[in-house]
Amino acid sequence: MADRRQDLIASAGRAMQAYQRSTQAFDDAVGRVLDLNATDLRCLDWLVEGPRSAGDLAALIDLSSAATTTLIDRLEEKGFVRRVRDATDRRRVMVEMTEAGLDRVNRCYGPLVQEGIHLLDGVPTEQLAAMGEWLVAARELTDRHRERLAATPPKG
Repeated sequence: MADRRQDLIASAGRAMQAYQRSTQAFDDAVGRVLDLNATDLRCLDWLVEGPRSAGDLAALIDLSSAATTTLIDRLEEKGFVRRVRDATDRRRVMVEMTEAGLDRVNRCYGPLVQEGIHLLDGVPTEQLAAMGEWLVAARELTDRHRERLAATPPKG
């Protein structure tokens, strides 16, 4: 029984690693189609959820203020984002996706999302809940270890 469990854990680990590689390769293909780099895509991924300040984007993407400004300028020039005044604090500038930018991104990711939804058709509700909880725990684990590495000085 223990050997079977270990085999299943190892198999799931290999499947997760293959999924991560596939996702990265898909994102790379999207980047090529949209003429965007990985950092550009990560920024747009956050902005799909809604507008963000430049400072928020800098922290989320782990960029300096100057690099974030350059990133936003580049995405604005390509028509993906625009700068708008915050409705509650007119001194604050927010960055949001344009309709055209959202449409371009959705044309790449939308078919994958639509087809992927059907992968869950036969999954029982309890299992969906467990999968969601596992994914949150896995993300939290990854975030903790990313923070650990961020605090580690680079070897030179």
